[in-house]
Amino acid sequence: MNVHAVRAIFGFEMARTRRTLLQSIVAPVISTSLYFVVFGAAIGSRISSIEGVPYGAFIVPGLVMLSLLTQSIANASFGIYFPRFSGTIYEILSAPISPFEIVLGYVGAAATKSIALGAIILLTASLFVPLRIEHPGWMALFLVLTAGTFSLFGFIIGLWADGFEKLQLVPLLVVTPLTFLGGSFYSVDMLPPAWRTVTLFNPVLYLVSGFRWSFFGQADVSVGASLGMTLAFLVGCLALVTWMFRTGYRLKN
Repeated sequence: MNVHAVRAIFGFEMARTRRTLLQSIVAPVISTSLYFVVFGAAIGSRISSIEGVPYGAFIVPGLVMLSLLTQSIANASFGIYFPRFSGTIYEILSAPISPFEIVLGYVGAAATKSIALGAIILLTASLFVPLRIEHPGWMALFLVLTAGTFSLFGFIIGLWADGFEKLQLVPLLVVTPLTFLGGSFYSVDMLPPAWRTVTLFNPVLYLVSGFRWSFFGQADVSVGASLGMTLAFLVGCLALVTWMFRTGYRLKN
């Protein structure tokens, strides 16, 4: 493995985050805190608890997952799109570095930034409500897997997009609505049976449910199903990225 090349890509992406600290870290933390204050104050005053968990604490895993998904996609998609836009991607492709090392550098940096952001949001949430983490190992596993998987998904979007508008298309019109409808702010058991069945086809539900289980030991679906869905999506993204590099899709034309 060309460690120097991976380190160079990783270091460049992390340096870009330090240059845009307000946009990359501060803004997501503030917006998530506003979600927490608004939902916690407006709805929490009417819903004291869900399955024995105070509503303010109940929505924390969903808020973390919402930021994790959107920021992972945004970081990775912009990270690979900008070299394509500026033309420097050809220098990377002609360098003695394999596609795996390119993906590792960009996706690794995006996932690292998202994990750091998730940790900061958790610390911020602990200032508002008392949090308990019953399964810290599982929490860390879901955090890393989700950040890595959706950073890989963002990398795919960055290769697919042919304009800055398309970078925001999937996160705004697909991922964010699925997150809101995936049990981030409520339990699926609160829905009517018909809507509960429809919600089970939402893949984000399994991510939020598994992450919430690591906190409170309660979930809308089994933790095995949550882990399986995450791994299945990861494998699918890996297969798609492999195909893109083999065919040169949006890379060599």
